[in-house]
Amino acid sequence: MFRVVIPARYDSVRLPGKALRQIGGKPMVQWAYERARAAGALEVLIATDDARIRDAAGAFGAEGVMTSAAHVSGTDRIAEVAAARGWPERDIVVNLQGDEPLMPPALIAQVAELLDSVPGAQIATLATPLGSVAELLDTNTVKVVTDTSGRALYFSRAPIPWNRAGAAAGLVSQTDPGGARRHLGIYAYRVGPLKRLAGLAPGALELREKLEQLRALENGFHIQVADAREAPGPDVNTAADLARVAALLGAAVTGG
Repeated sequence: MFRVVIPARYDSVRLPGKALRQIGGKPMVQWAYERARAAGALEVLIATDDARIRDAAGAFGAEGVMTSAAHVSGTDRIAEVAAARGWPERDIVVNLQGDEPLMPPALIAQVAELLDSVPGAQIATLATPLGSVAELLDTNTVKVVTDTSGRALYFSRAPIPWNRAGAAAGLVSQTDPGGARRHLGIYAYRVGPLKRLAGLAPGALELREKLEQLRALENGFHIQVADAREAPGPDVNTAADLARVAALLGAAVTGG
């Protein structure tokens, strides 16, 4: 049993109003919501700080929950919802971003099942093997390395792990991304650790890499990682991403 909370804010530097951009006549956040519903979640909520998103959620039958405008991350927004609803400390809640209209329902269920299967873990997330050197070197592609049991050791925008033998002439000469994995931005949390995490200040590594999951590692949280059972579709950060996702859905971008 698990719940899904979709954090969705209106302001976005690269694509303002992103959550409400229309794809095939539906706001993007609705596509994410429908994926979560198809995953078999007990409950799916949309957490926002903007009445426009709350009202749009209500219009397509979802429950939109107003949260503080002061939150700097989706994790903090979800923690507020969990605390307000009084969810039990051991319950599992999945963080599905509102800009993931192509997230396979199977992966939403998988990340919840992964956390449930590892009693000592406080957070679970997914990864997928990198397919090219370009992805390895791309600082917008977050990489993850784990120990032999699947526990996360580190997340980075840097190319890790680095195949020294494949790069005889330095960084740009790398020929082999083998062993590198892309981190997918979907998480499952146990409610108790989620609330503790949200109460912690950002750490030095998080501030340097601009990766909020490093706050958990810096504070000793156990993050369990598994390879995704399916390849996820792209998320949406720019107008070009929006057009690409619409094309994959066979739908038109119709305004918003």
